[in-house]
Amino acid sequence: MADAGRRQETPLLRDRARYLFDRTLARSTAALLGWLALGCLTLVVPVSALLVWTDPRAPRSVPGRITAVWRISAETLRLSGVTGSPLRMLLAALLGLIALLCVSTVVGVITTGLGDRLTELRRGRSTVLEQGHTVVLGWSEHIFTVVAELFAARSGRGRHVVTVLADRDAADMHTELTKSLGITSPARLVCRTGSPTDPEALALVAPGTARSVLLLPCDDADADSRVIRTLLALRVVIGARPGPPLVATVRHDHHLRAARLAAGPRNTVLEADRTTARLLVQSARQPGLPAALRDLLDFAGAEFHTLDVAGPVGRSYAELALSFEDACVIGILRADGTAHLTPRPDTLLRAGDRLVAVAHDDHPAAATDCPGHIDERVPTAEHEGADEPTHTLMLGWNRRAPFIVDLLHRTARPGSVLDVVTDPDTDPPGAAAHLSHSDGSELLRVSHRSGDPTRFATLRALDPSRYDSVIVLRDENPAAPGQPDDRTLLTLLMLKAHEEETGRCVRAVAELHDHRSRLLAPLGATSAVVVRGELTALVMTQISHNPALAAVFEEIFTVRGGALALRPAHAYVRPDVEASFATVAAAALARGEAAIGYRARDPRAAPVAHRIRLCPRQSERRVWRCEDELLVLTAGHDIPSADEAEPPSFPLPRRDGDSAAEVPRA
Repeated sequence: MADAGRRQETPLLRDRARYLFDRTLARSTAALLGWLALGCLTLVVPVSALLVWTDPRAPRSVPGRITAVWRISAETLRLSGVTGSPLRMLLAALLGLIALLCVSTVVGVITTGLGDRLTELRRGRSTVLEQGHTVVLGWSEHIFTVVAELFAARSGRGRHVVTVLADRDAADMHTELTKSLGITSPARLVCRTGSPTDPEALALVAPGTARSVLLLPCDDADADSRVIRTLLALRVVIGARPGPPLVATVRHDHHLRAARLAAGPRNTVLEADRTTARLLVQSARQPGLPAALRDLLDFAGAEFHTLDVAGPVGRSYAELALSFEDACVIGILRADGTAHLTPRPDTLLRAGDRLVAVAHDDHPAAATDCPGHIDERVPTAEHEGADEPTHTLMLGWNRRAPFIVDLLHRTARPGSVLDVVTDPDTDPPGAAAHLSHSDGSELLRVSHRSGDPTRFATLRALDPSRYDSVIVLRDENPAAPGQPDDRTLLTLLMLKAHEEETGRCVRAVAELHDHRSRLLAPLGATSAVVVRGELTALVMTQISHNPALAAVFEEIFTVRGGALALRPAHAYVRPDVEASFATVAAAALARGEAAIGYRARDPRAAPVAHRIRLCPRQSERRVWRCEDELLVLTAGHDIPSADEAEPPSFPLPRRDGDSAAEVPRA
């Protein structure tokens, strides 16, 4: 056994040769060249000799054959085939080696240069020489929605390049975006690697010659600080020139004012958390609203447009509101940039004013006789009764929860109730303090308890079906960072199980982080999901496409402005009677509202048929049922704010020549 062990420990000859070869290669480049020359001679000379000795036309004498072997070997190794005296052959071989060294050096230099250039291109460090392109700065969950909408907005309008700058590998960004979005023209997407806070990296994407610039917040804790630093860096790169329109987003409201100062008065800075909170509150009351907003804010189908008014000035809004066959007019954009949505019918248009409309095209054809489609016998005078007190259940807590509580408090009817349930394992310290401060009001009674919403026993004790709406908030600190929506999806499953056990529907709206989780969400017929940041990303692309729409979105999404709502059709037109959409639009106009679409509720139709149809033709006629719903833009209401110093979510961008004071809102 010992002899066998010693035999196994004794290195074999082949192992010794391999070890010697490895040590020789590790010494220097000269040793590597020596081994390379030895290997070539070991292969070339025997093969050349075999060719000569097997050639019937080869010389008969041995010196002649050796000379032939030399000539073939020299030609193979590119050493020249000069024959003669040994000194002459040695000099020819030396010249061949020198020539081979020179050629190899040139090839190596070219290869190294090309490799470095390809590496530089792969790293995304070359300067973009485009003009009129769109620049997207940063990388977050918004990026896929923003890039997809930018391509959709410019489709069919010639070649348009979207340039993305982020602190990631350029090739990885390009591959991820093209595969996820199905971009058929990859040349229209240019990705560059660099920090958007670095002026040298910003210069790579040429923001000064861009059509528009969109600045996205990253997913880090200091995302807003990076946004502000990027805004300051853009000032350095663009200089004193006006520059393209810029749209940026911050997450926290206390960074909003600083970001707007850094951006300048001509640009727009949005606040994502407050906007998401408003959408969650509105969606809790009307589950179909998120889908309607996505359809309105994307570039597929109908969206918001500003229309120039032809003809004399001084005409009333009522006259112009029903003058387009293929557009639903919702308000007036004044010449100074302020928006007046759903104004009084007798409001007059002045010089420079434009109409704000929802249309499938930014140049809809004017109708010759839209009022002729109105049937005066069909509209009904029925109005909805006063809003009843609401009972709301909120599951979870995150940084958007205080905004939701404040919104519910300011819009509540007397006797409303808000019950908040937070997980004791992840219960934030500020939740109880904020809720105790919000309680004690005659309008909204707030209660707080601890419990795990992902446990069926917790939901069974709460009985979610007895609430008017349930709001499910996303966990900000998930156990698995790569799966941020797991707890939300599990909570929705428990709500679905409660529906099946009790046989009663639960009206729920859930907040998700990843747009791909929407397909996985187990939703009932009266439930909906809101993808965090998706609405803000859609608004950003709309404003970058048309900066004047910032004033319109300020009116739509602010608490004190107008609001989108789904109303029963029988409040505008008699049920089971055929009427045109112009008849419905006229009834909404008489109530100080603007009708922009409808949803048919046919129990026999497939669920996909229940989608909201935006901007139908004014002459379209159908039988309106009691179950049908109208999507209307309601008149604005002045709701007292808990913080009167709160800045608007969508500030009006000032134009050149405006004073430095804040532009007043409509």
